Amino acid sequence: RGDPAVQKTFADLEYEHKKRKTRREVFLERMDALIPWDALEAEIAPFYPSGGKGRQPYPLRAMLRVHCVQLFYNLSDPATEEMLYEIESVRRFTGVRLEKVPDETTILNFRRRLERHELGRRLFDVIKTHLAQHGLTLKEGTIVDASIISAPSSTKNAKGERDPEMHQTKKGNEWHFGMKLHIGTDDALGLVHSFETTAANAHDLTPSDKLLHGEEERVWADAGCRGIEKRPEHRGRDVKWQIAMRPGKRRVLAKDDLDQRIERCKARVRAKVEHPFRYVKRVFGYEKVRYRGLAKNENRLALLLGFANLMTAEPCMG
Repeated sequence: RGDPAVQKTFADLEYEHKKRKTRREVFLERMDALIPWDALEAEIAPFYPSGGKGRQPYPLRAMLRVHCVQLFYNLSDPATEEMLYEIESVRRFTGVRLEKVPDETTILNFRRRLERHELGRRLFDVIKTHLAQHGLTLKEGTIVDASIISAPSSTKNAKGERDPEMHQTKKGNEWHFGMKLHIGTDDALGLVHSFETTAANAHDLTPSDKLLHGEEERVWADAGCRGIEKRPEHRGRDVKWQIAMRPGKRRVLAKDDLDQRIERCKARVRAKVEHPFRYVKRVFGYEKVRYRGLAKNENRLALLLGFANLMTAEPCMG
């Protein structure tokens, strides 16, 4: 009769022969094929318990996949546990059996292990290396930009105060409270090669030197970065600065003016930097921070940017 532990139930057989795949199944199959699981596991393994005589930990591969599901759908720890119980396609993706679903505390402990050892940025670098092995190391030009990620401004919490690492800033005519994600992408595909996080009130120029890898020939940025070449950290940098004209100055230009055409060309290149933000905020739903402080959110954003890179590079990796 075979091993009872691996025998398929009627529900398993019924699921395998259903006629249509859901959007969730298609998405999970896509991410399963894109993510370099072995390389990510190898990076985490030195910090993961190997077991012993006591209670055996959940397999690293299963917990990493559970963590990724949590990031894909921007779930809390309890919501991740519930999804594992409720949705067969998610259990199949993670390799978790219904009779042995990790509880919310186990999910929390795995996430905290990644945070404690600051593995988010290291996993992002692993994905960068994976893309480089596929020939995706485009370094001729860098686009820099930043986007605000909101945080709760209410003081109705245990400490009775707003997150001290978040701040408010004015954008246009609106005030925003939260953090800012700064990224540097290549100007060919829009793959993120560098990122930093700050409070929302930090100027876009503040971490700009950390967003350049030093080998680019061109740097593209919006009008908020005018004067970047005069900053001490960029003096002597041998690049061509392609900084957008201020909107007020551009509005008075005629449509067929040469400068107007140049600005349109700059805008078309800079548009690539918006794609990672779209993945982070729209595809993965991270429009608002989930944790207090910058470090925990940065750890989460690092992997989200890695996933965004994989999805952006997908057409070039076939």
